[in-house]
Amino acid sequence: MSGEGNHGNQPTQRIGDEKHRTRLPAPMFSRNDVSIWSILKKCIGMELSKIAMPVIFNEPLSFLQRLSEYMEHTHLIHRANTTTDSIERMKCVAAFAVSAVASQWERTGKPFNPLLGETFELIKEDLGFRWVSEQVSHHPPVSAFQAEGLKEDFVFHGSIYPKLKFWGKSIEAEPRGVITLELPKYNEAYTWTNPTCCVHNIIVGQLWIEQYGNVEVINHKTGDRCNITFKPCGLFGKELHKVEGYILDKSKQKLCAIYGKWTECLYTIDAATFDAHKKTDKKSSEDRKTNKRNSVDEEPEEMPPPDAETVQVIPGSELIWKITPRPENSAKFYAFSTFAMQLNALEKSMEGVIPPTDSRLRPDIRALENGDIDLASAEKKRLEEKQRMARKNRSKSTEEWKTRNAALGSRWFHQGPNPHNKAQDWLYLKGYWDRNFTHLPDIY
Repeated sequence: MSGEGNHGNQPTQRIGDEKHRTRLPAPMFSRNDVSIWSILKKCIGMELSKIAMPVIFNEPLSFLQRLSEYMEHTHLIHRANTTTDSIERMKCVAAFAVSAVASQWERTGKPFNPLLGETFELIKEDLGFRWVSEQVSHHPPVSAFQAEGLKEDFVFHGSIYPKLKFWGKSIEAEPRGVITLELPKYNEAYTWTNPTCCVHNIIVGQLWIEQYGNVEVINHKTGDRCNITFKPCGLFGKELHKVEGYILDKSKQKLCAIYGKWTECLYTIDAATFDAHKKTDKKSSEDRKTNKRNSVDEEPEEMPPPDAETVQVIPGSELIWKITPRPENSAKFYAFSTFAMQLNALEKSMEGVIPPTDSRLRPDIRALENGDIDLASAEKKRLEEKQRMARKNRSKSTEEWKTRNAALGSRWFHQGPNPHNKAQDWLYLKGYWDRNFTHLPDIY
């Protein structure tokens, strides 16, 4: 593989870095006049990946592009590589696992479902990585990705199978699939899964997002682990966006605590101080509840907005991560971060370099980004129909499909066990960066 391991002066490394756009071509449409209830009322308890949603509820990115936002805080991986202390590395990796979902804050638009065989690449010299992802399965929908440090100092890979369900007032996304970070310098591999994401007030009221569930980051070399709880909002929104947990050694001894908000920042502190603070905090919280019950005039509290209560910093804490502020125009452009604004930029230097399957070339996403919702809707329907026809043709003649060493149609990934925890996964086949893009499916 001539170009696969060569990070020399390839012209492709500048793709996506020539121009940093700070806005999209057109602002988002108002969704106020469209009733999502009329579409979803028949779908309560159902898996939503098979439901065709109107394009007005989309944001102009493919799910493959959205996944690449995991990399916005790559500096945490670089920092992990600079420390010889395995616990300090675990702090950085745990912070990276939390930061990977931070881009979902206020992102109530649905990314476009990738088409089978769709790909997305991203090369960021400033952040020191290159990324490739592919839609490797349609039913069930599975997206696989591999990111590499440009100095060959890390490999980050995974396969995500989001399970979406509608529960009457909310849509819940359970992101099944394993995520792996490898640090060759220390011969270490870490694995984890993402928390559950829930979008509330689907029918009426202001849409808002929460993440909840337990995330366990495991260092497979040392046996250390970080157990992080993404707390559900709770009554009156007191726990909104909060995360907390502990780094434990292989004998399950607490080494330190980690706490903060996935929308804001993370701190670390010794476990004993954290536990003492929690006890004090719990007592004062119970006192407040008693006082409220004794006050008949007390107004019921509404859930605070996401930025109402910042993290209460315990004295002696160390800041390990802080979110990059969103641009001022973010609300007009689908609540995108500056990183997200650049993902669908199609630059001159990409012509003839990126494969014809790249998400930037999808006409429905491009039309929505340009503000042409009728064209976006028409193109989305056309692509879905084209995909259905391709699936029918494949079932009639499977020989050519099988010759590509992937019964489900992947060109750049193959299905197999994760080497570190043996879970079902999709692993990178190598070869993408050689840029031999013959025999790719015509999906657009």
